[in-house]
Amino acid sequence: MKEELLELLKKYAYKKGDFKLSSGKSSEHYVNCKPVVLTPRGLTLASVMLLSQVEEDAVAVGGLTLGADPLVSGVTVVCGLDKINLSGLIVRKKAKGHGTGAWIEGPELPKGSLVTVLEDVITTGGSSIEAVKRIRDAGYKVNRVVSIIDRQENGEADTAMKWQDLELISLYKLEDLI
Repeated sequence: MKEELLELLKKYAYKKGDFKLSSGKSSEHYVNCKPVVLTPRGLTLASVMLLSQVEEDAVAVGGLTLGADPLVSGVTVVCGLDKINLSGLIVRKKAKGHGTGAWIEGPELPKGSLVTVLEDVITTGGSSIEAVKRIRDAGYKVNRVVSIIDRQENGEADTAMKWQDLELISLYKLEDLI
């Protein structure tokens, strides 16, 4: 399973060239997991592998839209098939402009519930930390971020996670794709 997903990521998610990243940095390596996780096999493999890294006592997985949307949905579907009670939360980039003005979409959980944050590609950790902040602000607990790929940007993501009291687990490192 791990090798099959890695081959899909190498073939469809990785590109070498001259790219500007969402962090604003330039890189010769570009990784976009969406062409993989928006296919049936790619999402299934990624979801099963991500689920294996979710804390045992977590009641939900969550993440920042758009990168985490298929991951959160995929993991919750796998849970539904296996009758595992794990909900999904999607964190908006800005508060809903009408109705409740919510930052988070998904079921309301008891305060203090443990949520694992999912990420497709992590560079500096900024998107994940934004999601963690919103989830914590809602009264939930977050201890772990699980990404598909860590770009290994001089340990920036690891350092950022430590500052936020978070554990970072990545299924793959950029070096695995190159």
